[in-house]
Amino acid sequence: MASHILPKRVYYTIFAILLFCTYLTVQIAFIDLGAWNTVAALTIAVFKAALVVLFFMHVKYSTKLTWAVVLGSIFWLGILLALTMTDYLTRGWRTYG
Repeated sequence: MASHILPKRVYYTIFAILLFCTYLTVQIAFIDLGAWNTVAALTIAVFKAALVVLFFMHVKYSTKLTWAVVLGSIFWLGILLALTMTDYLTRGWRTYG
């Protein structure tokens, strides 16, 4: 298996981007966007997760089999979230009291 070595500046750059995104998430939490606060925070979180998977887990430079496993796991997570949301959204909500 061929190893891929990146310069340290790439890791420091990705780390700085992750820190900035964390700062951005905190700042967005103080801005009243209504229902869009959650959407903005989750968008930043997905971007950060993608950076971690691609660079720190070296998926960007891996084989097609690794890409297939990563995409399959994301697809499976989507199935689980969709099934959970169909159960959650179709329940009859009752308030007692």
